[in-house]
Amino acid sequence: MPARTAFPRICIALGLPDSERLLEQARREAGQGERFLEFRLDYLPSPEEGIAVIREFLRLYPDATVLATCRRHQNHGRFNGSIEEELRILAGAIEAGARAVDVEIESAENALTKLDLLGDAQLIVSYHNYEGTPALEPLMRRMLKIPAAAYKIVTTARKPSDNLKLLSLLKAHSRMPLVLLAMSETGFPSRVLCTVLGGAFTYAAPSTAEGTAAGQVSARTLRHLYRIEKPWKDCKVFGVVADPVRHSISPAVHNRALQARRIAALYLPFLVGPLQLKDFFVFAAHLPLQGFSVTIPHKQRIIRYLDALDSLSRRIGAVNTVWRKAGKWRGTNTDIDGVRVPLEKRIRLSKKSVLVAGNGGAARAAAFALADAGAKVSITGRNADRIRALAKCCGGEAVLPGEWPGAHYDILVHATPLGMWPHTEGCFFDGPIPADIVFDLVYNPERTMLLKRAAAEGLETIPGVEMFIEQAARQFEIFTGDSAPRTVMQQAAREALAEQSNHSSAHG
Repeated sequence: MPARTAFPRICIALGLPDSERLLEQARREAGQGERFLEFRLDYLPSPEEGIAVIREFLRLYPDATVLATCRRHQNHGRFNGSIEEELRILAGAIEAGARAVDVEIESAENALTKLDLLGDAQLIVSYHNYEGTPALEPLMRRMLKIPAAAYKIVTTARKPSDNLKLLSLLKAHSRMPLVLLAMSETGFPSRVLCTVLGGAFTYAAPSTAEGTAAGQVSARTLRHLYRIEKPWKDCKVFGVVADPVRHSISPAVHNRALQARRIAALYLPFLVGPLQLKDFFVFAAHLPLQGFSVTIPHKQRIIRYLDALDSLSRRIGAVNTVWRKAGKWRGTNTDIDGVRVPLEKRIRLSKKSVLVAGNGGAARAAAFALADAGAKVSITGRNADRIRALAKCCGGEAVLPGEWPGAHYDILVHATPLGMWPHTEGCFFDGPIPADIVFDLVYNPERTMLLKRAAAEGLETIPGVEMFIEQAARQFEIFTGDSAPRTVMQQAAREALAEQSNHSSAHG
């Protein structure tokens, strides 16, 4: 086995169904500066065609590193041949210039005496599990019996702590080049943290084609948003805990702010289901996680997992900001500033009538913030019992949906998920909107259906991005102890929203 060499940090996974498209996509990636590409030969009807593609690509880009893979159908690949045929194809790829090959553990074990066919290429021994994340130490011992340049374990994350199972191998086997990834959106943190915490490299989707595994994102995102090529030292981690979380612009905004302040930290999206908060805290306890934002549906339920809570958050019964201090998880609510500050820029709140639509965490923060500012608060929503309970807590009035006609308010604060991406056609109000100022706390899309209708009625509107920036700036200051670069955060928010809007239009 040849001496191990360091791999580039990002490998572009190319799985395309014909050789012309494979070469075209490889050239496109190389033209954008990518120099480490995986050619999934098993995606081709005849994998041997990929050998000529590798040869031509390396003639054009001789400084590139090609990793050849021909995964068998039995191991969730697309090649229906034998192990001997798989190794023969990979040997042809090496002869064409591939510097590394990926051989699944099942093939490697059954052809141990034939691995010499691979010559001087760097061997990556891999394991894939598309069902879940099993105990990994026994698997690691099994894989290490085969000499290789790197060992790759790819599982499927069903819960947040599955990421921990993978990442813990980095500490236990720190001398081994490891590639540890969990597929699915829940497993996304592993794709960033593997390299940040010492793994060999990670995989990215091509810029204009589908990736080869669930959860892959573009190299541009990994490189510029999450800075995984940076030589991290004592990297802190922050994040957002939500379900869903894919739409969140918090990673774009907070990572840009951390970069602007030159803080050695990353901000990640954590998909945490309604019943997975306890499991998330197991994961968080073993990460360099210093704090996180909390949003739908966890703002109220998360309180039971915290060690300390400020008095206002306890009154509200909802938390959107958690940080760790002296080993204790502490919670507060910056949504209060997110609601109050944008409104106070436009109107004096004392004695103004306000209708708050909703009864979740954001609605509770809005109701208490406005009541404390002296406004006359009314609460409305679909669940009569919950709006009555919230109205009683904040000293307001419960207004059932059927009681709107004829009523009019100075301000409407909309705090339900209706109209939020991807269900952008939703709107809480069917008829005329009963207020002069309409503040929609939904920020994605920036111009919701409610705001469009309010503008059409000649009402003053406040987009949810204003609330988002205000609460995020306060979070940043709590997390880092530094002042928030608000202009940078505003620019990042609008760019992220525009990018999502363009992406939705392109795939609509």
